[in-house]
Amino acid sequence: MRKRAAKQRMLRDIFVPARGQYDNIGDILLRRQLLDWLRASGPLHVYVGEAPDGYAEGLGLGPDDVQYRSFRRWYAAALASAARGRASYVFKPGEIQLTLIGMKEHLAMLPVLALVRARHGRVARVGVGSRNFAPLPRALMAPSIALSNVSLWRDAETAGYLGQGSIMPDLAFANVSDVSNGVRDVLVVSMRSDLDYPSAAWLAGVRAVAADNGLEIWCVTQVLRDDDKCGQLAADLGGQALRWNGTGHDEQEQRLRALYRRAALAVSDRLHVLVGALTEGAVPAALLVDGRSDKIARHFAAAGLHDVSIISAGMTADEVAGRLQNLIGRRTAILAGLAEAQQELQTVRRLLDQVLTTESVR
Repeated sequence: MRKRAAKQRMLRDIFVPARGQYDNIGDILLRRQLLDWLRASGPLHVYVGEAPDGYAEGLGLGPDDVQYRSFRRWYAAALASAARGRASYVFKPGEIQLTLIGMKEHLAMLPVLALVRARHGRVARVGVGSRNFAPLPRALMAPSIALSNVSLWRDAETAGYLGQGSIMPDLAFANVSDVSNGVRDVLVVSMRSDLDYPSAAWLAGVRAVAADNGLEIWCVTQVLRDDDKCGQLAADLGGQALRWNGTGHDEQEQRLRALYRRAALAVSDRLHVLVGALTEGAVPAALLVDGRSDKIARHFAAAGLHDVSIISAGMTADEVAGRLQNLIGRRTAILAGLAEAQQELQTVRRLLDQVLTTESVR
């Protein structure tokens, strides 16, 4: 009985997909953080798909990580390792589109998950959030969730919708930088290309708060499809543009972080522009053109950070500038909230390691 009850550390092969939107550096932020966490828990077998130049480098894959571009080879390796009782599986973090295409991982991997669990391996899902909340996809997700040893969602609405698991801050909040030093002389702007262009009042408000605080405006591209909008915003705001050609993801991330380390304020409607900038010490301002999406507010709330979203529709330029100035004044409190979220993420990291390395005794 004593031997059966004892916890035994066992390092299994960990199969994890790291494929994402290859034009989106935000996906790299999430996946790299998870991979960094997992290395202490076992050898990594990482599926990257047909990743372009710089994507794998951005993930920080090392010589000991087994990298797969073929899904078929990765899947077969997972089945073989699971059959030997040597495999665990970790879902990729980020947003699930609960459609048949978007749920491909959660449905296609069910045979692997079942075999992993049958041979006493472990299954984990951390830092996942849903984009939509229809009833049928929720039912289709149920077997995948039931086979998981732990499910941690990155916002409360997803946790409530799927009904199992707990809430954690988004993994991108875990990046730790020295946010206390350096000159803050930049205002960063990055806006989605698939949403309406900002109003004249929005533009005037951003220009005004930059002028009042002595900040240079820099429009940046963190997602390739936003690049044309980046250039147009720079022209309309009288600022400069840090654009991107879609390659060298690791190099573009470093260019972005260099600007974020100089930024007093980051204005965006992209979640991971705001999170990435915050982890480098910039105050995040989700200056939304309209209120159709609460995604940013939900995910910041899960990290204990509230009231960073501003719905600018109907506002005057003075009102926009006033709301942005108010956020700048809250910098100390916002950075304290970030530190608390990072401590919570370290607790999640320890839990994940415990789940993956404790031998099942069922």
